[in-house]
This record gives sequence, C-alpha cells and structure tokens, in this order.
Amino acid sequence: MSRPRIVIVGAGFAGYRTARTLSRLAKGRAEIVLLNPTDYFLYLPLLPQVAAGVLEPRRVTVSLSGTLPHVKLVLGESDRIDLDARQVHYTGPEGESGTLDYDRLVLAAGSVNKLLPIPGVAEHAHGFRGLPEALYLRDHVTRQVELAAATDDPGRCASRCTFVVVGAGYTGTEVAAHGQLFTDAQVAGHSLRTGMRPRWMLLDIADRVLPELDERLSRTADTVLRERGVDVRMGTSVKEATHDGVLLTDGEFVDTRTLVWCVGVRPDPLVESLGLPMERGRLLVDPHLRVPGRPEVFACGDAAAVPDLEKPGSYTPMTAQHAWRQGKVCAHNVAASFGDGERRAYRHKDMGFVVDLGGVKAAANPLGVNLSGIAAGAVTRGYHLAAMPGNRVRVAADWLLDAVLPRQAVQLGLVRSWSVPLDTASPELARVPGRPGSEPAKEQPGGEPARNQPGGESARNQPGGEPARNQPGGEPARNQPGGEPARNQPGGEPARNQPAVTSPPDQPPPGPDVAPGPVKRTDRPTEGDS
Repeated sequence: MSRPRIVIVGAGFAGYRTARTLSRLAKGRAEIVLLNPTDYFLYLPLLPQVAAGVLEPRRVTVSLSGTLPHVKLVLGESDRIDLDARQVHYTGPEGESGTLDYDRLVLAAGSVNKLLPIPGVAEHAHGFRGLPEALYLRDHVTRQVELAAATDDPGRCASRCTFVVVGAGYTGTEVAAHGQLFTDAQVAGHSLRTGMRPRWMLLDIADRVLPELDERLSRTADTVLRERGVDVRMGTSVKEATHDGVLLTDGEFVDTRTLVWCVGVRPDPLVESLGLPMERGRLLVDPHLRVPGRPEVFACGDAAAVPDLEKPGSYTPMTAQHAWRQGKVCAHNVAASFGDGERRAYRHKDMGFVVDLGGVKAAANPLGVNLSGIAAGAVTRGYHLAAMPGNRVRVAADWLLDAVLPRQAVQLGLVRSWSVPLDTASPELARVPGRPGSEPAKEQPGGEPARNQPGGESARNQPGGEPARNQPGGEPARNQPGGEPARNQPGGEPARNQPAVTSPPDQPPPGPDVAPGPVKRTDRPTEGDS
C-alpha cells in the first residue's frame, strides 16, 4: 500500500515548522514533500543585521535538506494549484515544469512586499523581504558613502549620504537603527570623510515608532533612534519618489539615492488564484487551520486568515511568532486527518516582543516585562538564539567578532539594483537576465549608476562583470540567481506565458550587454493595505 503524500508549499516560519513537526509525527508512514524556491529557511528577524554587516548572509539561513532529513525537498515556485485534481504545478530553478499530486496540501506561501499607490515607489524603492534585498542594501549603502567621499560637490555628497526608510514597524525601525551605526562606522577615522555625517530618515504615517507595541517600548525605541542621529518623522510619508529624491507628504523634497520600503507585507499572490474565500488578501481558514469546503487543504502563516480565539471577530496578525506556532498546530491537525491524534484549535498566548536596535540597545517586553538598554539587548539576542533552528554558534561568534573588530565595509556587487525590484512576487530570489522587463533605468535613486560609470555595473568580461558564456563562471542556470537566462530574451528564452520584450520605437533593440529591468508582476495587488 502506497504512503499518502503531504505537500507543503513554502518553507518560511509556518512551512518549515509544519514540515519539521510532521516528519516527527509521521515516522515514515507518509511522504512529506516541501516545495520552495530556495534550499534554505530564512530567519527574517536577523536580516537587518546582514544589511548592516553584523552577520554574514549564511548565518541567517538554515539548510532544509540538512535539518529536515525525512522531508523531500523540491526546488521550484508554485504556478498553479488544481484543487479538484489535487495537483500543484510548479516551475523549477532551470525553467522546467513539474507537477506534484497530493493527499493533503499545506499552503504556507508567506508574504511579499506591500505596494501602495504612490507615484515612483515601484520604480525607485527597494523592499526588505529576502536575502538578495539585504545584500543589495549592504552594497548600495557602502557604495553611496564611498562615492560621497570622492565627490567635491557638497550637494551630491549630502544626497548620497541621505538614506530614507519608510515604515516604522519592526523591520523599518531595525533597518534605520542598524543602518545609522553602519554608516557612522564607515566614516569614522577616514580622512577623506572628515565632517561627513550620514543621515538616516525614518518615516511613517503613524503617530509613533512601533505603533503595534506598548507605548513604553515605543518611547524607548524612539529615544535610541534620535540619540543616535536618526531623523524620525511620524505622521509623514512619501508622496512621490523621483530620480533625484522623494517628495514628502509635508511638502519637503529630500535629495537621496536610497529609498527603503518597509511599510508592511501582503500575502503571496498564489492564494488569490485559488478562487476560495478571502479576508483582505488572506485565505480564510477555520480555527483548526483547515480551508472550509476543502478538508484536504490546510493553510497557515501570513497567507492564512486565522481566527483569533483570544479576540473573537478578529484574525491573528501576520508575524513570525504566529506563523511559527501555527506551523506546529497545522502539523498535528494534518496528522489527525489521517487518524493519528486529535486535532487542535489554534490558540496563542502573547509571550512578548523584542526589537534589536543595534549595539547593546534593544526594546523588549518578555512575558509583559518592559526592558530597555543592555538588559533588553541580552534578552533580545538570547531570544533569537533560542528561536533559530540552526547556526546558533556561528551567529554568536559573529556577534562576538562584531563587538571587538571593525566591520568590513566593502561592496561585492553580487546583487544589482534591477535584480531586486520592489514589485515582485518572489523577494527570496534575485532576478536574472532574460526575464521579462525593460532595460534598467540608469542612475535611478536607490538603483545603479550607468554602466561603466563610477559605482556602475561593469561591462561584460570586465573585472566584476558578467562572465562570457563557456568561460569559467560562465553561463548560469536558468531563472535562478546566477542562472541561465531564458531563450529568445536578451540572453535567452522568455518565461512561460509571458509577452516577449520589445524595444520602444525610438530605441535600438537590446543588445547582448543590456541587463533587463524589474520584473513586473501581473497579479498587481489591489490598492491600499491588504
């Protein structure tokens, strides 16, 4: 008798926890398949420390195959789910199509950057949801400081040294806090940078920093940011983003080359395509995380609207803490659907929150006890070490080295501006040549300068440039970071069911050295907060 197959879509906090718990419960009696675009679980809360040079990128990634030995990993992105046929259709990392049949399906696709109808934001801003975006921001900030130090124009220097972060929630607050420390360290003790003071701005339409937390924690974070030199402006946001900077809602125009978009997230567009009942873009489920009318389908994490039994009439917020706990409950309920154990309703108890502000500063309220300063910093780092499913020793070692050694402020140039567009359904993957899109605009704020210009992308076959085909480090794999471009596009084959790229009438067709622009998502979200 064949074993039943359980397919889990997504390996974020919810999907990873579901797979890990199910593998323990199933004990080989079921085939567990995990479909994910990358071969790692990303510990998102520490991503700001990657962008600020505190942690190396691999420290916040946990190998799926290495930590889930009884789970079959399938690399790919889900394109379509046929609920009636019980099949998941996906595209693999090299453009190949695949289909997974299932007896039980767990949708844990997670979330993507949330877009708002603000002119210029999609073209000039970058999000902060994946490792490629953190690596890009680290390189970009380093490059702006270096270019600012090399110019004799005070206005251009000030523009390059101004970094605007929109969104004063967990991510935006931590990015601004760590960013100010990172850039201050770059200019300290450098003769060419004497007198330079990088300026970080944190904007939000809310009336205070971290509006979702207790007011005392909010005040703690606000005080730390202002003492550090961050320009905190509440009740203010971006009205328009342009080539030269951003226009604020209060009428001020800020010259900048950097716009970091941290206004929140929206569920992965995959769930919208199912035609099932939704709640503000999230898939409705019952308290047992099962989709009504589809007893074989479960959903958890950011993609699911899970009833909050502690607050009747509301749904649990889209946080990593809820996703992690829901994953465990989902695994037990999937096992119960096969007759193994009793199903459980999802209930939660608020264990508190932690916000790392860089250095020894943090804001935390474990078990409702409000902490600040060194005590909060110790609790925050201890919490992250306990919560991480791997790499604890390596993370602790990086923290120790950061405390005693200066950070390495160098740009590797591995992730370019056009490869991490804000408007993408896959923030975990850097875009590659050959995907649909136009030539990247040159010298955009937050983007890359023109090719072969100071700070620009080097020409092909130049140091740091794209290697020629059939040379060492040559043709990459299709549709993956560093992958082979698709055929018949500037560099290869167009993605399936996508229109071919054509050049404007007044411009020559793209040549072999032209990089594509941002990938535009066809499933554009509805305007406003999801």
